[in-house]
Amino acid sequence: MKSYDQLLTEHYGRTDLKTRILSALEKAGKDINTLTREDLFTFDEFHIGGRLETRNLAEWADLAPGARILDLGCGIGGPARTLAAEFGCDVTGLDIIEEYCLAAESLTRRVGLADRVRFQHGNVAEMPFDPETFDAVWSQHTTMNIQDKQALFREIYRVLVPGGRFIFHEVCAGLNQPIHFPVPWAHEAALNFLIPPRALHRSLIDQELTEEKWRDITADSLAWYQKAAANMATHQTKPAKPLGIKLLMGDTTPAKAANVVKNLKEDRIRVVQGVFRKNG
Repeated sequence: MKSYDQLLTEHYGRTDLKTRILSALEKAGKDINTLTREDLFTFDEFHIGGRLETRNLAEWADLAPGARILDLGCGIGGPARTLAAEFGCDVTGLDIIEEYCLAAESLTRRVGLADRVRFQHGNVAEMPFDPETFDAVWSQHTTMNIQDKQALFREIYRVLVPGGRFIFHEVCAGLNQPIHFPVPWAHEAALNFLIPPRALHRSLIDQELTEEKWRDITADSLAWYQKAAANMATHQTKPAKPLGIKLLMGDTTPAKAANVVKNLKEDRIRVVQGVFRKNG
């Protein structure tokens, strides 16, 4: 029987992802030796709302220049690069998918941000960092794949400095279950560990993290995903473009997007954001 880590790696992993991305960039007419963040815009922020939502969340959380940020489930590094380039943060990305980390390092170096952003392969429930290392822990669409959320939240508390903050943008369970599969984070129930917003809130309070801000952005998320899914459906009959989220999500991308829309419409999933501070 495959372990959970193996199932997760198979779901997200793409063999030699770094080479695939660089090849796609060249096919799109980009010079891979002089890349900019704009060259990566269509695929490097793997969450609802893309780069705009990363900016919105950072502004809402009042991120300060120079803040030491840990980006959980960092993917190929899009949000980390945005936080460094646009908000002046020093960012460490952590992801269990090694191919993501290798691609993230390559892209970050090529856009000239390696001095402010680095990546590490590892488990977010067993973080390879000393206590009280980060001013903020950042998470966009990570908790839905974590079964032992108490272990995750204990680790978040441990690596935060006193007064540090957990800043998140997460998908939660809606009132109606089960959800429709496949979705971007899971092709089957074995990878899906959504909890209701109230349970997420309660778990953070129990970990002695104090709420500063909380908001439900389900309606805005549905509007964004409806537009994204419609664009994917329109382009299915046209020659495939070399750049796009399909680089990460594969051939099932349109089906996954359509199911996210359906799940949002039927209150099977909800989307929340929050800022919680470590006491002390």
